[in-house]
Amino acid sequence: MKGLFITLEGGDGAGKSTQIRNIERFFDEKGLVVMHTREPGGTPIGEKLRDILLDKNNAEMDDITEMLVYAASRAQHVRERILPALEEGKVVICDRFTDSSIAYQGYGRQLGEQVAEVNRRATGGLEPDITFWLDIDPYVGRERAGNEGELDRLETEEMDFHCRVRDGYRELTEKDPGRIKRIDASKTIDEMRDDIYACLEELCRSRGL
Repeated sequence: MKGLFITLEGGDGAGKSTQIRNIERFFDEKGLVVMHTREPGGTPIGEKLRDILLDKNNAEMDDITEMLVYAASRAQHVRERILPALEEGKVVICDRFTDSSIAYQGYGRQLGEQVAEVNRRATGGLEPDITFWLDIDPYVGRERAGNEGELDRLETEEMDFHCRVRDGYRELTEKDPGRIKRIDASKTIDEMRDDIYACLEELCRSRGL
């Protein structure tokens, strides 16, 4: 791939949106073209699937259904937007990607290894160049998310679910520390930005940017 693929992960209320703006600024200053997108969503089809997934009225959704709908949205997203942008040499910054499904459905819903396999098929094996996991205590994250607006279907899950999700992210980071960088979301916004920028500078040096 000619471009860079960067993803942000973490529980709700971790501050991903703010740090995405900081990352955009980092690459803007280097004169690189940036595309910001999100999951679920990112395409017209994906946004319709997002509405289904996050609608609190769909409480009866089966866990397997949830896993497959996330993967379907991602498959469309990869082929319609992400891969073309990377081929054009753009920096793609995505709010959530495959790690979210593994953490939320694999660990949170306890569906196990099948989630990773389904997503390998959905993405064709595409992986980010670097992933920032904004690690926040689930209780703190729930309070922050509630202050920002109405909670969606996943945000309203029991706290045990969100604790399993955090454990999932922790295990993913331990398995792949070269790609996934833990960012302490209890720090200030500027401290988090500085930690992210240090990782990005190292990535850029390795890519000759």
